[in-house]
Amino acid sequence: MFFHIVLERNMQLHPRHFGRNLRENLVSKLMKDVEGTCSGRHGFVVAITGIENIGKGLISDGTGFVTFPVKYQCVVFRPFKGEILEAIVTMVNKMGFFAEAGPVQIFVSNHLIPDDMEFQSGDMPNYTTSDGSVKIQKDSEVRLKIIGTRVDATEIFCIGTIKDDFLGVINDPAAA
Repeated sequence: MFFHIVLERNMQLHPRHFGRNLRENLVSKLMKDVEGTCSGRHGFVVAITGIENIGKGLISDGTGFVTFPVKYQCVVFRPFKGEILEAIVTMVNKMGFFAEAGPVQIFVSNHLIPDDMEFQSGDMPNYTTSDGSVKIQKDSEVRLKIIGTRVDATEIFCIGTIKDDFLGVINDPAAA
């Protein structure tokens, strides 16, 4: 789920940022450019925790920009098949529901929802048990298991299930 890894990136810096605060300007630009992004290979970059090395800059001809190789430590979030996550339901429809666990969006198909739960349409669509004791709707907290992931260059998509032991609704906002 969360990993602490070392990554490298070439950072371009405009000459106006040179001077006493060169390192601070480079680090703040790195944080602004990298934190919150997703690389399919490593996952979502949550935070930069440290700078290991800033190499010597290379001046670009004609522009004056300088490219610095920067090696940094960061915390990344990467979900895996078989992992159990707690997520917030963001949308419910007759095909299933979408939930978010941090930056990851997870789809749970109606085939992966327990058989005793039925879809109820209306102004607040939800999945409800026959006795009405459990309800999955927007803003419900659910514990789910990831059964599949698809990784793109800049995004990670997941398929989940709540049709297993100890999975399902944790907190229902309607019951509160």
